[in-house]
Amino acid sequence: MTQIDIDDLHFEYSKDALILKDISISLKGAQLISIIGPNGVGKSTLIHCIDRILSPTKGTVLVDDQNVTEYRPKDLAKKIGYVPYTSGDSFPMTVVDTVLMGRNPHHKWKSLHEDMIVVEEAMRMMDVSDLAMRQFNELSAGQHQRVMLARGIAQEPEILLLDEPTANLDIRHQMDVIRLLKDLSVKKDIMVIMISHDLNLASKYSDNIIMMSKGSIYAVGTPEEVINEDNIRHVYDVESEIIIRDDRPFMIPKDPEFVSRGENKEFSVSIP
Repeated sequence: MTQIDIDDLHFEYSKDALILKDISISLKGAQLISIIGPNGVGKSTLIHCIDRILSPTKGTVLVDDQNVTEYRPKDLAKKIGYVPYTSGDSFPMTVVDTVLMGRNPHHKWKSLHEDMIVVEEAMRMMDVSDLAMRQFNELSAGQHQRVMLARGIAQEPEILLLDEPTANLDIRHQMDVIRLLKDLSVKKDIMVIMISHDLNLASKYSDNIIMMSKGSIYAVGTPEEVINEDNIRHVYDVESEIIIRDDRPFMIPKDPEFVSRGENKEFSVSIP
């Protein structure tokens, strides 16, 4: 069973720029975990400390009882895959070759045929098979995102970290992607950890949620335990109403100005 153990994690860029503090948490097994919280609370920094893009100022990150600093790069890449918020890559490479890059940690002599089977499946899952011979730098933002997700899936990691995987996607593709990530966690026995700003999508599909505030973990647990009016008020400074749909909490924000003007009342529209 895959396990991440984070103990007393701190990260700072300088003495005046403390980003993470007192982060201690254990995550076990195949599941979909969402990290939520306002902008600037350290969500991306946290996953960058997990995948060793950043080195903690203090504390440790263990993956399967081994410090991430002790893994060889290729071995760590087999353990952890990472899909960034947006790709700054603008290289003139075909989509299929871009997704094939995800196979680098597994590459061995005469493995191309096996690699291509995995790549084709990942592209099919992300609905980008028809883009196979297109140049990656000619794609739209939404297509970029789906190709990068396919590359992360093709890597076949035990832990998949995603920084806002539904960014730049329309609502249908948002739901398709998160449903796919949920299925991946179950069928492929992967721990999927994603940063999300959509509390309702996170609530609908996540097994557990980590809510962050001011560089620390404010709450952790199931959607029912984390998504409530008190937590939303404290962390986001927003009043909300929580309703239950399909046994999951659904958050409706309240705009105080909107309410004070009475604009939440029923209204009618006449069409000439």
